Amino acid sequence: MSDQETGLEIAIVGMAGRFPGAADVDELWQRVLTGEETITRFTDAELAAAGLSEPERRHPDHVPAHGALPDVDRFDAAFFGYSPRDARLLDPQQRLFLQTAWTALERAGHLTGDPDRLVGVYAAAAASGYLLHHLFRNPRLDSVSEYELMLANDKDSLPTRVAYHLDLRGPAVAVQTACSSSLVAVHLAAQALLARECDVALAGAAHVLLPGGTGYRHEVGGIMSRDGHCRPFDVRATGTVGGDGAAAVVLRRLADARDDGDTVYAVIRGSAINNDGRVKVGFTAPGVDGQVAAIRAAQEVAEVDPATIGYVEAHGTGTELGDQIELRALTEAFQSAAGGRGCALGSIKAIVGHLDVAAGVTGLIKAALALHHRVVPPSPYCTEPHPALAGGPFRVPATAQPWPDLGTPPRAAVSSFGIGGTNAHVVLQAAEPAERLPDDERSAHVLVLSARDADALAEARTQLAARLDANPDVPLADVAYTLAHTRRAFGHRLVAVAPDVRTAAARLADRDSSLVRTGVATGTPAGVALLFPGQGAQYAGMGRTLYRTEPVYRAAFDRCAQLLRPHLDVDLRTLLCPPGEPVPAVPELDETRLTQPALFAVEYALAELLRHRGVRPVAMAGHSLGEYVAACLAGVFTLPDALATVAVRGRLMQAQAPGSMLSVALGVDEVTALLPAGVEVAAANAPRLVTVSGATAAVGAFAADLRGRGVACREVRTSHAFHSAMMEPALAGFAAHLREVPLSPPDLPIVSNVTGRWLTDDEATDPDYWVRQLRSPVNFTATADLLLGERYALLEAGPGRTLATLVRQHGAARGATVLTSLPADRTPAGEDDAVALAVGRLWLAGAPVDWPTGRRRVPLPTYPFARERHWVDAYRPGPVTVDESEPVTAATPPTVPEAAAVPTDEPYEVVRRIWVDLLGVDEIGPDDDFFELGGHSLLGTRVVARLRDAFGVDLPPAAIFESPTPAALARTVAALVRPAPAVPDGDLTDLLAEIRALSPESLARELHLARHEEGNPNG
Repeated sequence: MSDQETGLEIAIVGMAGRFPGAADVDELWQRVLTGEETITRFTDAELAAAGLSEPERRHPDHVPAHGALPDVDRFDAAFFGYSPRDARLLDPQQRLFLQTAWTALERAGHLTGDPDRLVGVYAAAAASGYLLHHLFRNPRLDSVSEYELMLANDKDSLPTRVAYHLDLRGPAVAVQTACSSSLVAVHLAAQALLARECDVALAGAAHVLLPGGTGYRHEVGGIMSRDGHCRPFDVRATGTVGGDGAAAVVLRRLADARDDGDTVYAVIRGSAINNDGRVKVGFTAPGVDGQVAAIRAAQEVAEVDPATIGYVEAHGTGTELGDQIELRALTEAFQSAAGGRGCALGSIKAIVGHLDVAAGVTGLIKAALALHHRVVPPSPYCTEPHPALAGGPFRVPATAQPWPDLGTPPRAAVSSFGIGGTNAHVVLQAAEPAERLPDDERSAHVLVLSARDADALAEARTQLAARLDANPDVPLADVAYTLAHTRRAFGHRLVAVAPDVRTAAARLADRDSSLVRTGVATGTPAGVALLFPGQGAQYAGMGRTLYRTEPVYRAAFDRCAQLLRPHLDVDLRTLLCPPGEPVPAVPELDETRLTQPALFAVEYALAELLRHRGVRPVAMAGHSLGEYVAACLAGVFTLPDALATVAVRGRLMQAQAPGSMLSVALGVDEVTALLPAGVEVAAANAPRLVTVSGATAAVGAFAADLRGRGVACREVRTSHAFHSAMMEPALAGFAAHLREVPLSPPDLPIVSNVTGRWLTDDEATDPDYWVRQLRSPVNFTATADLLLGERYALLEAGPGRTLATLVRQHGAARGATVLTSLPADRTPAGEDDAVALAVGRLWLAGAPVDWPTGRRRVPLPTYPFARERHWVDAYRPGPVTVDESEPVTAATPPTVPEAAAVPTDEPYEVVRRIWVDLLGVDEIGPDDDFFELGGHSLLGTRVVARLRDAFGVDLPPAAIFESPTPAALARTVAALVRPAPAVPDGDLTDLLAEIRALSPESLARELHLARHEEGNPNG
């Protein structure tokens, strides 16, 4: 035996379930700790409502007890793509397990649909009582074929149904070994992982007993309890009590789980399964030898001494024969533990009842949580231990106890034995505590949530707020990572920004928080395009908060500042990050020689921070100076060359004669027609917003002229007439500098300021282009049109909101995503929150964000499924009553008989009625898509068959695919309907005379022959 790892360890990284009296595994653990029984005791009224007659209810052996599960008639059909009609036909066990499987994988963080990560499903369900008692031979379902009923209720289809709806591409295997099914499923899943048939495995089961709410009839010598209590290993035990529930665990190879930062609840060191064969009293009886062999085999695989196992979660049904045989088998298998302090023994069945096929995995979850919390669970019901326990290695503790120190990591074992003799045993070990990662240095974390509808999103928000409020020690970086990387994204979305867990909980709970935004991603933008503003966007202290709080921004800005030292007489860090509150005025920031390098450094560092946060631009554009930032990021300039060039550009431009600029609320053609001498267009900024430039006197006179004409205009705060003839003296010196700078083709598309089109490789590598760029008008309105036409999400990456405001003035901007990344109030306060929120809002709009990695998965609230009733009540012959509180379609949809006589001149109405019946949807419009309403190929063949019968037309099977809307399908049918040939009046008179002459028997015979000769037995 060895305490070393064998390399065959399997990690339990996720678990989920619904149990009697416990909505999830966390509630189950609380029930375990208190030892509180959750068996339901039905009242006489409830028994009567369930259909039990008075004699049955009064029978002395009737026990009105069961581990009942609420809302088994409820299901989120739309979430899984089921029409109401198909949802009503689906076995509630399968519905329950679908939701449990989703929850388990989501809680584990392995539901992203990664095609390179194979996820296997090993699952079990009991025989469908819903099929037997609610659907089969129910006259209300005459339009439903037996094949449909079997497909929706056959337990063999459970794992493949899960694999289909969750898009899981590993093995999907149905496991059926009666009560031991789910623990056998765990064993098979572990073996598949070790054989590398899959990378993640889901194992579990679901059981719902129907008819429900009735209790059971106790039989002397049977397995069911006489008093409705299950007391394993207690002298008062008289049998077991049934229960409903679903449970599943998510498994991975331990090494993979550690590498990926999974939460590991416990480790499976070894497992084994076998069968008793004929070495027992009868087929349904348990066998000592088989149980001993399975337990010892698991211990040998695990390489553990049974004396180091501190707790056994037993099969423990509370039956006289079953408990005695299990105790004999355990005692024999744990011989080396005899004489010690006693291994604790317990059974989850004492709390929730016997969950049939789901019992084994439920016991496994209990044992795994016991190891996770280092607590030996109590069995307070056991006040009189069974005599067979005396002198043996086992005890049944009545209270919760700390895990005993046995000189090894805490260990537990789980047994599950099925009627028919298939035995399963699993040996568990506590997982080593995960090493906490260093705290993330960023000051603002982005939390993302999504759902299929607004109600579910609101519930998810509430649940997350409560979880964070109750767990303030969880690293918020891990929470952000788990939400961003391990969940599937839906259309209704929420993003929240916070520095720590407590703040996050408070902001999520505050419905008016400005740092929590919601939206609907109606489409997917073609990508993100960054916009870099030019001179005029600067303000005192811009970037100062980011410099203090964001290491990535600080490193990039420091590099820029260092590279600029030879070119400037001031350190940019002194200029932009001065101490003091509020930020002091910095007059030097209005000097072009400093403004342009400062803006470049801020925008470059901001772009690096956005990249670090997951924004991967597919295109870029800049306004004047901003084009240099874009060109540097695209590789046209190296960073040192770009900074040197910007410094030279700013110095040369400041050296020119002073001038003025004016913003005019007209289109470029209108402005051009009015321009006086000495004034020219400097920038076409928006469809009706142009900036002109020139000598101060000329610009002032032009402003007065415009105002006299009633044209709105505004002086631009600037010292020079940029992009005008007044800049021409700077061109020669700038050209001389550029001829010494190596230029490369851009590796990312850039829009040219000069042309308003994509910057070509020849332009980007031509020094004369960059000289023209200094002098030529900025064609930003064409730039915006181009980017909007490409359906990019636009993000202004710089101070202020100038460019975003300009873009929004375009008609094409309606419905487009146009965002800013720094505060609109031009102050450094809140810059970190603003950047984080901008990234979140990109995701909110459906734009791709490559979220940061390298953190751990942590368990968080999972998807809040809707609870809508989809149910067919059990058929009871007699007067039909209608529940006025619920539409008839909820249980008894209107039907169109298979061969209904319908008017052939109304094909649309017939198509619509058939769709209503088969889809179970009340309101259907002419352009609704069959498949979007939950239809599928099998149901499509039913539609076609019924239309063929109704109209007597040869409608091809593919018609539903070619014409998937009622209107289109009706047109197809109408084109095939031919009017019956007219019968001449004389022939009709003769025919009627012949009919009258026939006897009733002869007439019936002739009609019968005529029907079959025409190939239509229904006439």
